[in-house]
Amino acid sequence: MVHRLESLVIRHTHRLPAPAGPVGEGAVAARQFDAALMSVGFKLSAELLEHLSRLSEPTVVDTAVATLDTVREMVGDHVRHNVYFIDFPANVPGTFDFWMWCIAGALADDRTRASTLEQLGTGLVDLLTLPAYGAYRHTYAEMLARHDELIAAAGDRLTVLHLGGPADEELTTLYLTLAGSSTPLGEDGLRDLRELAGHCVNGPQPDVIPVRETRAVVNQARLTAGSDLLLDTVTDVLRLACALSGGDVALQEPTRLRALPRPVRRTLLAGLDAVVAAAPAKLADVHAHREMWKRLGERLHPHEYPQWPHAADVFAVARGERTARTLDSRVEELLAAKDTAGAAGLLAAAAPGRLFRCLDRLLRTARTQDERDAVVAAAEHAAPETAGRVLLSVREHLHNRDGETGARRVFVNRSGRAWVTEDTRPPVPVPERKRLIAVLDAELRRRLPTVEHVLLDPDVLDVALPLSGKATASGLGVLPRGSMSPVDGELLRFFVYWKQTAHTTDFDLSALLLDAEYATVSWLSYTNLRDIEGKHSGDITDAPDGASEFIDLRLDAVRGDCIVPQVNIYSGEGFEEVEESFFGFMLRESEQRGRPFEPRTVRMKSELRGPGRVALPLAFLRRPDGRWSAKWLHLYLKGSPASNRVEGNHVTVATLLRGIVEREQLTVRYLVGLMADGGTTVTVWDGKTLPADPVAYVGLDRPEGLHPESRVVTPENLRDLIPA
Repeated sequence: MVHRLESLVIRHTHRLPAPAGPVGEGAVAARQFDAALMSVGFKLSAELLEHLSRLSEPTVVDTAVATLDTVREMVGDHVRHNVYFIDFPANVPGTFDFWMWCIAGALADDRTRASTLEQLGTGLVDLLTLPAYGAYRHTYAEMLARHDELIAAAGDRLTVLHLGGPADEELTTLYLTLAGSSTPLGEDGLRDLRELAGHCVNGPQPDVIPVRETRAVVNQARLTAGSDLLLDTVTDVLRLACALSGGDVALQEPTRLRALPRPVRRTLLAGLDAVVAAAPAKLADVHAHREMWKRLGERLHPHEYPQWPHAADVFAVARGERTARTLDSRVEELLAAKDTAGAAGLLAAAAPGRLFRCLDRLLRTARTQDERDAVVAAAEHAAPETAGRVLLSVREHLHNRDGETGARRVFVNRSGRAWVTEDTRPPVPVPERKRLIAVLDAELRRRLPTVEHVLLDPDVLDVALPLSGKATASGLGVLPRGSMSPVDGELLRFFVYWKQTAHTTDFDLSALLLDAEYATVSWLSYTNLRDIEGKHSGDITDAPDGASEFIDLRLDAVRGDCIVPQVNIYSGEGFEEVEESFFGFMLRESEQRGRPFEPRTVRMKSELRGPGRVALPLAFLRRPDGRWSAKWLHLYLKGSPASNRVEGNHVTVATLLRGIVEREQLTVRYLVGLMADGGTTVTVWDGKTLPADPVAYVGLDRPEGLHPESRVVTPENLRDLIPA
C-alpha cells in the first residue's frame, strides 16, 4: 500500500518521496538506478542522486525497483509492444500484395482452402477468415532480435525526478492539492484522491473543497473514519450515496444504489435534515435528480426516523407530494414576462455562477439598452461571488462570440463525446460583449496572487488553462484540450496498445491527412499500409495478451497541413471495457533506428477511457514556418457499434477539427498577461541561466537549479493557476 501511494506522488508531481533507511554506501547502486531510469527517459536530479548515495545499498535497490515500475507504466513500457511486420518500419509490403499473400496462404492450407475458394467465387474475401491475417507470426523476442539498439540523440525525452520530502509529508501535500482543487478532477484524479483521502482523513484538511464531486470523495473517507461530513446542499448527500455505491459522483451516469448499513443511513439522514433545516429553499435542488432521490429513499427508509422530519421533506418533494419552487422556474417566469433585468437581478442574488452561464442568452433576450445595461451591471455585481473557473469559461466564450451567425459550434460533454453543429444564435451585442470582457479581466486580475517575478518557459504560453480535469486524459506529457505545443523531430510515430477483458477486440490505429481546407489528402491504416508519408505496422485483430499497432510518418514528406491520428474500434469491447488501453506518440531522428517502441523517445502517452467508438487524442498542424505543433483534443466520436474505419469518419473528423482549431482557448499567455498588467515582472527564460532569487516558474518541466523557495507550476499542477 505504501509503494502504491508513493507512486501517486511520482506520477502527479515528478518528485520521489525521500526514502527512509539506514546510512550507507549507496553511491554505486544510485548511479545504476540513474542509468536504468535514463533507458526509459527519466533521470535523477543531482540533489536526489546525492541523497540516495548516502543511504544503504538495499534501501536504494528497493527504491529503484518500485520507482522503475512506476515510471515504466507512466511511459507505457510496462507491456510488450510487438508488431505484425517484424521489421517495421522496414519491409512493410503494399496493401494489395500483403492481402494476396494472405489469400495464397489460405489456399495452401487444407483447413481454409475450400472456404477461401468459395469467397473468391463471390468476388469478396473476409480478411478475418485468412489464417495469416491479424495475429502475430513471431514472438516478441524474435522481433527484438531483428532491431538494432536505439542510438541516443540530444532530442530524446529526459524527465527529471526531483527529491521530495518525507513520504507522509508528500502524501499530505498531494491530498490537500487534489482535494482543494478549484477545478474538477478527471476520473483518474478522483480515483487517486479516494486512495489518498483514506490515508489522510485524520490529518490536515483543506480550508475549502470547492468542487462538489471532490467533496463527495472526501466525505466517503470521512464517513468511514467516523468524522463529521462536509454538507451544504442536499445534492452533497446524493453524491455521497453514489460514492458509497461505487457510482458516478458527478451524477451524469445512472448509479445502482446499494443497500446501506443502518449506521450509514442514520448519518446520511441526519446530514440531510441539518441542511434543509438551515435552508429550506435548498429543497428545490431535489428536482434536478428526482428519480435518483426516489431510489435513495428506498435505501434510506426515512419513515423509520421521525426525529429527522426535514430529511423526509426531501423525499416528499421527489415524489411530488410537496412543492419546492426552483430558481429556474422563477427565472423562466420573468423571461416570459419580458423582464430580462429582473431575471438578471434574481440570478445575481441567488446564483451568481448561473448568471454568468446565462449571460449570452440574457443579452440576446434584452430588448432595450436599459435592459442590456442592467444585465452587465448584474454581472459586475456578481463577479466577486463567482468561481474563478466559471469567470474564465465565460471570458473564453465571449472572446469566441465575435463572429457572425452560421459559424461552427462545437459541443464536448464531460466524457469527451464531441459533436458539431451550425451556430444559429444571433451575435452578442458588441458594446456589451466588450464591457463584460473588461469586467472579467479586472476581476480575474484582482484575484491573481501577488508575485514579484515570474520566470516563463515560452513553450508553455499556448497551453490551455485546465478549467476542468475532465478535459485532460491521464498520462505522461498530456496537456489540456485546446493546448498547442511544438513538435520537433524527423520521424513521428504513433502507437496504441490494448488488452481485451473477455471478448475478441480489434482496435485499429489510423492517421488521417488533411490539407489546409480540411479536405482529405490520404490516410494510413490497415487498408493503406504504406504511402508517401509513412507506414503502418500491420493489423492485429485479437488481444487476449495485449496488442500494439504503430504508424510511422516522415514529417518532411507529409502532404497537407493536418495529421489526425485516431483509434477506431472495429469490433469487441469499448475503451471503458477493455482491461487496458492507451495511445501515445514518439519523436525520433532518422538515424536512431531502435525497436518499434522506445520509451525514451515517447513524448506523450495517454489513457484511452471514453464513451465513443472512435478516439481522437490530438492532431498535428503545420505552422506557417513549416514546423509542426500538436493540438490537444481528447475527444471521442460515437461511431458505429462495429466496423469503424478512417474511411467512414473522415468527413466528421475534418468538420470537428475545423471547429476545434478555429476556436481560441484561454491559455497561460492570457493569465501571465494579466499578471504583467498588475505589475508582476515576467521574464521569458532562455533555457540556460536561472536567477539566484526565488521566482514563480511556469513551464513544461521543472529545471534543475531553481532556488529551493521558488514556486513551480508545470502541467502536473497547472490547475493551481486557476483563481479560486
